Amino acid sequence: MSNWQLPEGIDELTGDQAITFEQSRRDLLDLYQSWGYEVVVPPMIEFAETLVLNSKSIDEKTFKFLDSISGKMLGVHSDITPQIARIDSKRVKSERVDRYCYINAILQTKADDFYASRSPIQAGAELYGFKGIDADIEIITLMIESLTLLGLDGVTLSLGNTSIFNALCDSANLNPKESAKLRDIFRRKSIPDLNNFLKNNQIQDGDKFKALISLDGSEAVLDNANSVFKGIPSALSAIDDLRKLHDFFKDRNINLMFDLGEVKAYEYHDGVVFAAYHDSFSKALAQGGRYSGLTKSFGSSRDATGFSFDLKFLVQQQLKTVKKQKTLVAPNSNDSKLTLLINELRSKGHNIKVDLTGSDDVDFVNKNNEWKLKE
Repeated sequence: MSNWQLPEGIDELTGDQAITFEQSRRDLLDLYQSWGYEVVVPPMIEFAETLVLNSKSIDEKTFKFLDSISGKMLGVHSDITPQIARIDSKRVKSERVDRYCYINAILQTKADDFYASRSPIQAGAELYGFKGIDADIEIITLMIESLTLLGLDGVTLSLGNTSIFNALCDSANLNPKESAKLRDIFRRKSIPDLNNFLKNNQIQDGDKFKALISLDGSEAVLDNANSVFKGIPSALSAIDDLRKLHDFFKDRNINLMFDLGEVKAYEYHDGVVFAAYHDSFSKALAQGGRYSGLTKSFGSSRDATGFSFDLKFLVQQQLKTVKKQKTLVAPNSNDSKLTLLINELRSKGHNIKVDLTGSDDVDFVNKNNEWKLKE
């Protein structure tokens, strides 16, 4: 094996892609800050229990090792969201709305259907402390603006609400093991597995689960869902939230679709969930949703919603290119006049490197003891 080879699923950005990434990172953070979001930079490593919390899926994706100092198990972050929950819980004021944004490299033990590599650069934003649908509208709008900034127009917004699935599980009096099994089936959209599960288990409202897994499409599915779940008030409330989102986004040049059986890979989502798709790609480009249970692990209870995407993946697709500025070459000289000119030009935005080899292939010339750029 060559020494320069990287492990499978680990990649890097160099050259024009690295320049585009850095410019995109700055532009995104400027966008988020203009909306009042605070930039945070969580550590790469934390105690594993605070990274994983109660999420089996995050646990499976987290690299862990024993800390020789504390004797405790440490983990490398595979998802930023639990870290934002910890940060928020440290400063929590129950009545205050807090907003956070981040762009951090993460590491996963394996790629999945959202992150194509094991080393994504996760960009996102989280809004804490407001339960109303206006928070979801703000976060979804910011997600779409992020993709537009990166050169992606004409996205399709898929909307769902995990509260429908959760309400149906509660109505059917399912135990945690049964709910987890059904969640996995719904995540994979496996109708044959659902039929087998219902056949082998005495599940109340089995017909409603069969209907839910296929309830996707246009706004019309919301009317169908109202009929299917008319005896379950919490499910109807969740459907009403989706209708409010439809009413807000329907006239904003966004393609809308609904997937009421969406449960997401991460178990912590417990309300409105969403994802952005584009015809040029076979998978979601950005996704997110509402959650409230993460901060409970840190002694607080805060409603939250947020989104994330892999900035590195989108940069690698060359959706947006940054014009590379020419780098001027200066001779290797201790002349103070040349140094002053170089510093002046750099302050105006020019890129200048010193030719340490002493060649004549430079962009500066000395005439009459004055330095200037060659014409």
